[in-house]
Amino acid sequence: MSSNFLTFKKKLANALVFRTFLLTKVPAAFFAGVRLEKLEMEESAISVQYNWFTKNPFRSVYFAVLLMPAEISTGILCIGYLYKRTPAVSMLLVHTEGDFLKKATGKIVFTCTDGMLVSNAINKAVSTGEATAVRCHSIGKNEKEEIVADFYFTWSFKARIKA
Repeated sequence: MSSNFLTFKKKLANALVFRTFLLTKVPAAFFAGVRLEKLEMEESAISVQYNWFTKNPFRSVYFAVLLMPAEISTGILCIGYLYKRTPAVSMLLVHTEGDFLKKATGKIVFTCTDGMLVSNAINKAVSTGEATAVRCHSIGKNEKEEIVADFYFTWSFKARIKA
């Protein structure tokens, strides 16, 4: 399993591959300029920059744009652990909650450190055959390391066991 994650990480380390991934899977994030900052088995970091396309009338990043890198920072860990997994496991976002704490200007980086929780939830879904959920935390910080947004995303996993 970890070798599949490392293969996935190596693929996405190429900026062109990551941008193509976004364009084909999450086009809105592609056009918003979402970037991969870090991808490890335990942690991922995804950024977005304040610019003409991401702005709101209050001269900060639009709230919906902030949701994209936050969600991707958790989802990319899930996808990494599911990459070429046997048996295949489906994933579904089932709940989102968040707080906007500070005006988001400049570059905002969302970090999720719940890789091991994701791995454990997927392993449980495979071993039990039952749907399993995991609640992942993503914290968005500005260039001054101030928290601007705080999100939780609950992902559900279910093994696709063939009868």
